[in-house]
Amino acid sequence: QVQLVESGGGLVQTGGSLRLSCAASGRTFSSYAMGWFRQAPGKEREFVTAISWSGGGTYYAGSVKGRFTISRDNAKNTVYLQMNSLKPEDTAVYYCAASQSVPIRVRENEYDYWGQGTQVTVSS
Repeated sequence: QVQLVESGGGLVQTGGSLRLSCAASGRTFSSYAMGWFRQAPGKEREFVTAISWSGGGTYYAGSVKGRFTISRDNAKNTVYLQMNSLKPEDTAVYYCAASQSVPIRVRENEYDYWGQGTQVTVSS
């Protein structure tokens, strides 16, 4: 069982930066691939990025590639999402999720545990 708690969301102007954190409970955090998803108002939840259990592999959605960076610290049971050059279209609730799958996954149904989400609002 893994419990996930996101933090770091907030209001930022276009072009600004935020760093989200996702703290995980449980001793097996390092065995899970981790992902970030987001859901904008009136839209379906979408994949943002994911990182392998070791941190050696990452994958990004095209809309955030080059602006967002995912990382993890297994000693701290935490995964991070550094978001730079933010745009109004990045406004959403951001969720972290844990997957027992070894390959990085991009579909929601391939993730086993979810956090409650943190709101990110980018003003124009």
